[in-house]
Amino acid sequence: MVIRLLLADDQAMVRGALAALLDLEPDVEIVAEVSRGDEVLAAVVEHAPDVCLLDIEMPGIDGIEACQLVTDQTAARVLIVTTFGRPGYLRRALDAGASGFVVKDTPATELAEAVRRVHSGLRVVDPTLATESLLDGASSLTPRETDVLRIALSGSPVARIAAELHLSDGTVRNHLSSAIGKTGTTTRVEAAQVARDRGWI
Repeated sequence: MVIRLLLADDQAMVRGALAALLDLEPDVEIVAEVSRGDEVLAAVVEHAPDVCLLDIEMPGIDGIEACQLVTDQTAARVLIVTTFGRPGYLRRALDAGASGFVVKDTPATELAEAVRRVHSGLRVVDPTLATESLLDGASSLTPRETDVLRIALSGSPVARIAAELHLSDGTVRNHLSSAIGKTGTTTRVEAAQVARDRGWI
């Protein structure tokens, strides 16, 4: 039985390398490739892959959001393949319905085996990340603190964050203060960077 595969990665070279490696497998057929997160669902509907290999950081929407759309609306299974082995990403991906999560430096033979396992209904998770995820725990940020830090990551001032989220300046300051406390940092940019490095935003 041939496993129909969709690849989504914004880096053409990485996508091409993955396609070339997986095309060597006798039971894998690449049926579609996309470079943006917001192209994934339409490609899944059009090409009906069995498994989607999704990167996390892509333009449009990220791979975790794309994963949620795919698992909510189609029968395709999702395997996240990312450069960023962050424990918070793992937890968010699994919450979004991903069947697997591996990092891009996984050897080709192991990646192909991960595709087969996900296709057969099993869950595949990078063991190091699984351990770190258990030790780090889930994000302690509220959804609104997450929103605020995501915008703060670019260095935006409080007024701009408030305008973008339709909140008052004081409310944004309260959320930032709480997030700074939870991340053990001293500035909003540091808090945003720590949250990003843990995969919380």
